Amino acid sequence: MQEVREWSAQVRGFVKRHRDPEIVQMLRSTAAATVSYVIALRLSPEAAPLTAPLTALLVVQVTLYSTLTTGFRRVNSVVTGVVVAILFSLLVGLTWWSLGLVILASLFVGRLVRVHEFVPEVAISAMLVLGVTSVGDMAWARILETLIGAVVGLSFNLLLAPPVWVEEAGESIEGLARRVRQLMLRLGEQAAGRPAHHEAAERLHEARRLDHDISEVDADLRQAEDSLRLNPRVREGLLHRVVLRTGLDTLEICTVVLRVLARTFTDLAKEREPGPLFPPAAGGLVEQLLSEISDAVVSFAVLVTASVSESAESAEERLTAELRQAATTRDRLAPLLLETVRADDRQWQLYGALLAEADRILDEMNTEHRSHRLMEELDRHTREQRERMPRITRTRDRLRVPGRLRRNRRGPAGRSR
Repeated sequence: MQEVREWSAQVRGFVKRHRDPEIVQMLRSTAAATVSYVIALRLSPEAAPLTAPLTALLVVQVTLYSTLTTGFRRVNSVVTGVVVAILFSLLVGLTWWSLGLVILASLFVGRLVRVHEFVPEVAISAMLVLGVTSVGDMAWARILETLIGAVVGLSFNLLLAPPVWVEEAGESIEGLARRVRQLMLRLGEQAAGRPAHHEAAERLHEARRLDHDISEVDADLRQAEDSLRLNPRVREGLLHRVVLRTGLDTLEICTVVLRVLARTFTDLAKEREPGPLFPPAAGGLVEQLLSEISDAVVSFAVLVTASVSESAESAEERLTAELRQAATTRDRLAPLLLETVRADDRQWQLYGALLAEADRILDEMNTEHRSHRLMEELDRHTREQRERMPRITRTRDRLRVPGRLRRNRRGPAGRSR
């Protein structure tokens, strides 16, 4: 039985590794470049039509949305460069000064036509076309190869729908929440003990390092959002994107508040050293409060990613119970801190900041607050889409009534996925 479990774990690890975005990107790019080169050999007059595989290599992306947008900009940049080269070839030949003018004009025109990261490609296409003798043949061959590569790249993601990277984004969000929980628990241990100032400062540095973790999670989430756009395998992609994005926004606010909390503890340790940060009774309640809030943070992350974990209802119930318990502990802590301030009013503002920071985190994770935020974001996205593409929106509304989306929006936050 142990061998079966180990074999199953190895299989799951193998599948997970081979669904990694980088591996998928390599396989798709290699296959698309090879196919485009084979097709270009038959259709292009060039002996080695390398522009086609180069275009396919640059066009194929992990997500369908980025493939479509990249493919359009790629073709636009190549065609623009060819047109610039043809215009210059009618006036001057290839000299050092004409080459400089072509490069300058290509980069300037590339900015005008908004090809974004493919601005250098405009100049590259113009130089390659200008440097040949038969400008006309070379120009048309380069355009043909570019179109072949772009069509093959687009076809790969249209016919073979790319994976949806929501699961990876969900794992990143939950991982961030667990790191926040561990730091909160360590802060709670400090509250119940006599930490030295350098120990409290180390916790503050850990809280600051969470900013880097948020950046990594944000990158995973952006990839997941792109994989949901225009993907035929996904229904209600907007709802999934909004749920994950608002969830990460809330966790980011919690990490900011946690950093402020760590700053508060550091200041207290500096002023109170070598004594305790709080009286024994209050210190125990602070540790209990941070432990309960840290559990709620993890439950909130599970709730946000419930479309992946399939535990939305239980996560919502657990989060509600943990928030209620944390609020009760907070109310028990407040009078103890007030008595402490009355006995010794030194650093009274830091004690008040502790309660304010705890209140902010609890309010951000409140389920009613989250439901209201979700509805606002959905309304904003829908309104922006209608303003940006009114005709497409009207046509889609006639063809499909998103009844399920409206039902989810009326339901609780955890069941909205």
